Amino acid sequence: TLVMVTHEMRFAREVCDELVFMHQGRIHERGAPAELFAAQRTPELAAFIGG
Repeated sequence: TLVMVTHEMRFAREVCDELVFMHQGRIHERGAPAELFAAQRTPELAAFIGG
């Protein structure tokens, strides 16, 4: 297990099996990178990845 903190979403998408998106100290979304990038459930993640 490796926990990595990054703002480089392209890198995270390529190397991670699971992503956890946090905003203001709280978990907003969690899942496989393909799922999170395809359909963001929160406006915070959409804004962060430019969607």
